Amino acid sequence: MKQTANPDIKSNNIIVLSDRISARKGQKKGGQPERFKKHPRIISVTSGKGGVGKSNIVANVGFQLSRMGKKVLILDADLGLGNLDVLLGLTPKYNLSHAVSGTRSISEIALTGPGGIVILPASSGIEEMADLTADQKAVFLSSIDPIMNDVDVLLIDTGAGISSNVMYFNSNAREIVVVVTPEPTSITDAYALMKILSLKHSQTRFKLAVNLAKSRKEAEDVYQQIKLVADRFLNITIEYMGFVLSDQQLREGVRRQKIISEMKPDAAASRCFKQLAKRLLDTPPPEQPGKRRQSHWRDLFESSS
Repeated sequence: MKQTANPDIKSNNIIVLSDRISARKGQKKGGQPERFKKHPRIISVTSGKGGVGKSNIVANVGFQLSRMGKKVLILDADLGLGNLDVLLGLTPKYNLSHAVSGTRSISEIALTGPGGIVILPASSGIEEMADLTADQKAVFLSSIDPIMNDVDVLLIDTGAGISSNVMYFNSNAREIVVVVTPEPTSITDAYALMKILSLKHSQTRFKLAVNLAKSRKEAEDVYQQIKLVADRFLNITIEYMGFVLSDQQLREGVRRQKIISEMKPDAAASRCFKQLAKRLLDTPPPEQPGKRRQSHWRDLFESSS
């Protein structure tokens, strides 16, 4: 499949972040230009353990959100081992390594996926991308800014685990969805991820989605296990977003490089993905009290006072 530019994405050059912040500070109440008024949802989808189906959830929930009329941008933030394009059967000519190096703009690497979702594909097998400096990450995030006014929801598909990249992208999201399966190792690692984000990165609110559950009850039991320990030892809030049933048709879709929500919209897993997407839309982003910390990029999309 050829790389297809999204017609909604403008090909303007990277905007200098300091210029945009200065412009925002100089505006009077009620006098904001239209291009500053859109505040997209910025949601990271993450996991403590690999192999829990996180990217499948991102792709299918993104598709369902698009079906609900939302403009969805998906950032594959597993920078050195990205596979979202493979999952969707896409063949990118360029990827995020070209954006980081400055040889291509964000609009040039964007791919149009199923349902009109837009994907920013990561590189695969480029070691340097897995260990970007803080300055490189900041420049990279600011480079996404020009296309954000055309987006309702940005889904960030992080890597798994507790690497610096995973921590960085989770800390720069307004909402964090942790994906877990009923396996004991996945439960333990999900708790460990939230613990580190809480204690070292001041994150206090999380959403939890249980994947590959045999039943509703099993998924709710997983949530209760994690919540019980978190309530005892951590000062965090965990909101239960729902579950995705284990479905053989989902695995068939992975083999065929097609998402089940498009391939089999009436499948059990597809209905679960639709419910997850609806729950996200029905749940407003949390208020973030106190002084913002290190992310000017995140502050850029908050309502100005």
